[in-house]
Amino acid sequence: MSSDRVVDLLKTAYADEIETVMNYQTNAIVLDGVRAEEIKESLKQDVQEELGHAEQLGQRLKQLDARPPGSAEFTAGQESLQPPEDSTDVLAVINGVLDAEEDAIATYRDLIDAAEAADDPVTEDLAVTLLSDEEAHRTEFRGFQKEYQRE
Repeated sequence: MSSDRVVDLLKTAYADEIETVMNYQTNAIVLDGVRAEEIKESLKQDVQEELGHAEQLGQRLKQLDARPPGSAEFTAGQESLQPPEDSTDVLAVINGVLDAEEDAIATYRDLIDAAEAADDPVTEDLAVTLLSDEEAHRTEFRGFQKEYQRE
């Protein structure tokens, strides 16, 4: 069966996905300007995907006789993804998204390793799938970053 390390990483990933949903949603609301529209739309779409990730992680925790953390167990950590003071600072949001995606990628890689060590192929498979999604998000936002840094 699964190890304590796997359960801890699943809980971390779950909380991170929920925090990401909150920050993506907030940034999609507060960004202003014509140039922000494509980023806002991408964030809105990603909110649904990240929420789906949290659902899958929560279900896996339940299958392992654990439970996802509630808000009282939550500690926010996405400093760079906080809404910018200047609501037209699209690049700040893009960079924050990239930081969040890098953190998610690192967590899913750790989860893959821990699940493999615990002989938990179901969690390993889930982590591989979610890792792929996060890497796709990172690629998309790296493209946005290149475009905005040229200006």
